[in-house]
Amino acid sequence: MFTFKDFLLGYQKKYRMWADGASEEETSEPGSGGSDREYVNMLSDMRHLGITGLNLDVRNLKAFPSTVKLWHQLQAYPHEIIPLMDQAIKDIIVDQAEEEMNRLRADQQLQRAQARPDSSMPAVPSSETNGHTDPQSMIPDLVQEAETKIYKVKPFGLDKSVNMRELNPNDMDKVVSIKGLVIRTTPVIPDMKTAFFRCQVCNHAVNVSLDRGKIAEPTRCPRQACQSQNSMQIVHNRCEFADKQVIKLQETPDNVPDGQTPHSVSLCAYEELVDVCKAGDRIEVTGIFRSNPVRINPRQRTIKALFKTYIDVLHIQKVDKRRLGQDVSTIEEELSEQVAGDVQETRKISEEEEQKIKATAARGDVYELLARSLAPSVYEMDDVKKGILLQLFGGTNKSFEKGGSPKYRGDINILLCGDPSTSKSQILQYVHKIAPRGVYTSGKGSSAVGLTAYISRDPETRQVVLESGALVLSDGGVCCIDEFDKMSDSTRSVLHEVMEQQTVSIAKAGIITTLNARTSILASANPIGSKYNVNLPVPQNIDLPPTLLSRFDLIYLVLDRIDEQNDRRLARHLVGMYLEDTPENASTQEILPIEFLTTYISYARNKCQPRITQPASKALVSAYIQMRKLGEDVRAAERRITATTRQLESMIRLAEAHAKMRLSEEVTANDVHEAVRLIKSALKQAATDARTGLIDMGLLTEGTSASERRRKADLKKAITDLLDEMTRGGGSARYAEVYRRTSEQGSAQVEATEFAEVLRSLEQEGQVSVSGEGPRRSIRRVTGVI
Repeated sequence: MFTFKDFLLGYQKKYRMWADGASEEETSEPGSGGSDREYVNMLSDMRHLGITGLNLDVRNLKAFPSTVKLWHQLQAYPHEIIPLMDQAIKDIIVDQAEEEMNRLRADQQLQRAQARPDSSMPAVPSSETNGHTDPQSMIPDLVQEAETKIYKVKPFGLDKSVNMRELNPNDMDKVVSIKGLVIRTTPVIPDMKTAFFRCQVCNHAVNVSLDRGKIAEPTRCPRQACQSQNSMQIVHNRCEFADKQVIKLQETPDNVPDGQTPHSVSLCAYEELVDVCKAGDRIEVTGIFRSNPVRINPRQRTIKALFKTYIDVLHIQKVDKRRLGQDVSTIEEELSEQVAGDVQETRKISEEEEQKIKATAARGDVYELLARSLAPSVYEMDDVKKGILLQLFGGTNKSFEKGGSPKYRGDINILLCGDPSTSKSQILQYVHKIAPRGVYTSGKGSSAVGLTAYISRDPETRQVVLESGALVLSDGGVCCIDEFDKMSDSTRSVLHEVMEQQTVSIAKAGIITTLNARTSILASANPIGSKYNVNLPVPQNIDLPPTLLSRFDLIYLVLDRIDEQNDRRLARHLVGMYLEDTPENASTQEILPIEFLTTYISYARNKCQPRITQPASKALVSAYIQMRKLGEDVRAAERRITATTRQLESMIRLAEAHAKMRLSEEVTANDVHEAVRLIKSALKQAATDARTGLIDMGLLTEGTSASERRRKADLKKAITDLLDEMTRGGGSARYAEVYRRTSEQGSAQVEATEFAEVLRSLEQEGQVSVSGEGPRRSIRRVTGVI
């Protein structure tokens, strides 16, 4: 305890800086902060803010000369050392409180002496002193306040984290550190600390505290006069309980060895560590590896030879430098307040970094620079990178007081559709690595319940529990779905609700609930014939239902065009990467390191909530009307469906994300122009009518272009006219004959499938009836005369 107190009071930052390889000159510079007494400041902050947990970096213990032995002891004997550390922290905080009270008393006496310098002033009547005769009454009892609280040390920062499958009996009752993905957290469980027993005969009460996880029930009344056998009964309302939560932690997919399934381990979190993490978080846990015997039968004393293992959590860390920080608007408010004094929830950005971020944002080429820094190994594809960059920034999550709908989504959904080998999966993998939370799934390997939530039985309680699926786990992050076109229809239909309402509604096995899935979706798909057919319209190339396509903000067609000059540059870039680790565009132009890029995006997402200005709203309205007008042709006076209101909302979201990227508080007209340019650059290929060359959003929303609809109407009229002519006598016409004559009449060749489709719609309208099978099929015209 003495050594630890010496460390808390005497530790300065320079010891750690020396351990990390800094020289004495660097630490003695005025701005380096080498002489800061880190833990003294921390302890005084804890006392003032009422926080009871001290985050102790174990590497600092190792760096401080006199506590190297304590560093070893903490890892080998945590059961003995950690309670002593807790007591040492309490002693120091009580001492600090006493000092402050003495200082306050001295200040008060000085003020009284200054207010009444001599006895020449008449004595103040007692009524004017307001009854405050006692000097103690003004000073709060800080010592009493500190004495009542229980302070805990939370060690973290071990030299290496152990893989889950390497935990073995040697690690029992030692401090270990493991990383993983949280897959389930139980509700808060009350854990009994002290039990209150009362004698039924004489009402004598006794408190029994917890000992090694068990409470020894008194067999007889301890009072000498009574001594009744088996008369003690527990009174639940007067027992003391503590919060406890069991967390299921699974190996992250990148740590699983080849051909193995991921391992999982149970964690027990207590008191203030309860509800710090939720399903889907990637965390690093420091805790004590414990084991518990399991009874074969609760009524017998025999136990199994295999013990049940779990980890008692001491510290949870959620932040990874190479990932984006959690989006603050999706963390529940009370949770972010509860963890405000904690280091592990959101990433702290130093003043230096903040100045660097602001300097970068002030540059004129910040947009190009950030887009270049995103997946630098992927060659060019600038517009795709810009779209994905805006997706990472995201729009603003809004809730309007006047509007009927409580929430409007700020997340941007993107679909990459294109030829094979255009580095779509590479971009998806890159985004998955830096997204704050997120799951990477593939189309064929996903089922509908795997994406939303599935029912399973808890092995311990045997109750039906709801396990979160991929979309719920990536709440507040990006869900990457590869091979989107190879998904089954039932799986894909789940995404309709998630992409617009951002919730998942479930009603199965007696569990009726709505889960949040505030996630951006980044999907990649191949066209229907694996390669894009330029002669077919987009929906026939992308085999996705129009209802789903309209929910994507940006649909990129990534086509593999043959161009000798471009191919040569791409080949040089690829070979250059294998030759040395400098991609061509990265070596000649400046790119940002991944740590700074993620810091920049996190800072922008948390600090900026841009609002639309008047010029921007005018630009949005005119851009939307222009997009609606694009299909209007002077010769064919028919209006085509060119854009929907979803595209207007997409423009608003993209413009907000572009403003966030500049760290601006206002959305200007330039942001809107860039958003419109992105939508057009994605849509100019994605919604071009193959017959007329005009942009047609009807292709995406309805699956057919306006010229296609007109052609079908003409074909219907030709067939009905022909049938009227052929079946004048009231008979029926042969199917093959009608098809042959229709083809001869028209200027363009009529396909058999198109002919059959038109006939089917005529039959539904009740104008014709088709009978027979194979070569004997005949068509009869149905007239309105009865």
